Amino acid sequence: MENAEILEQLRAVNASAAFNRWAGFEVTEAEPGRVRLRLEWREDLGQYSGHLHAALVAGLVDTACGFAAFTQVGVVAASNCAVNFVSPGVGTAFVATARSVKAGRKQVFVTAEVHAEREGESVLVAFGTTLLVPLAAQSQGTPGKVRE
Repeated sequence: MENAEILEQLRAVNASAAFNRWAGFEVTEAEPGRVRLRLEWREDLGQYSGHLHAALVAGLVDTACGFAAFTQVGVVAASNCAVNFVSPGVGTAFVATARSVKAGRKQVFVTAEVHAEREGESVLVAFGTTLLVPLAAQSQGTPGKVRE
């Protein structure tokens, strides 16, 4: 599958997720094993001191990692997600880049970084790792829908 097809497919998956639509996640780049998301700052995404809420940072890590895994193995579910916060989420936009480290039949290991766009610079806000489990065998063919 070509990168343009992967990008189109991931944008459709992204649009099917209510949380991603509410938050404003945008898939800006995609290729096998690598995805980039963007989130424009909005005041309603902030926590009490005006920084991007940690839940949104973690959501960017989780989503970017899941999408990177999706490009290699199809529908996945996270079995572990760890996020390390290194600076406040202050910026005009936030960019999460995820890269698949190892995609196997039963597990996919992915890493991600979230950077804030701050005064013309890119500042690392958080990094994380996610372990995902392929669900392709259980999928009903609809993104986000898994047979119970």
